[in-house]
Amino acid sequence: MPDNGLITLPSRYAALETMDRLLAALNKRQMTLFARIDHAAGAAAVGLSLRPTEAVVFGNPKGGTALMADRQTAGIDLPLRALVWEDADKKVWLSYNDPHWVAQRHGLGAASTSAIEAMAKALGAIAEEVTK
Repeated sequence: MPDNGLITLPSRYAALETMDRLLAALNKRQMTLFARIDHAAGAAAVGLSLRPTEAVVFGNPKGGTALMADRQTAGIDLPLRALVWEDADKKVWLSYNDPHWVAQRHGLGAASTSAIEAMAKALGAIAEEVTK
């Protein structure tokens, strides 16, 4: 898969607004937000500079548990995560792992197919809603 399974979409919005839209989309779908990591703030705390770069870790135990029951190593890629970042040209992007790549990486079987498809559909819809 291109970019090792990473899906990256351009956002029409500034980084902070893109993140706010992402959090709203996750909340609307009742996804659990496990962590919000502001890498730029972390860099600033040690005297370094980094363009806006912020990650969220989120998910739904119903979907993730099915994958880990199939192959527990899938837990290294779960819960799901997304990254909002700004490039050198001040263009904002949303990146996330393609669930099909996660399935391929861990050799998930047919029992995980419906969960993978549901994740892929949900992430695609979230990404579209957040960036357009």
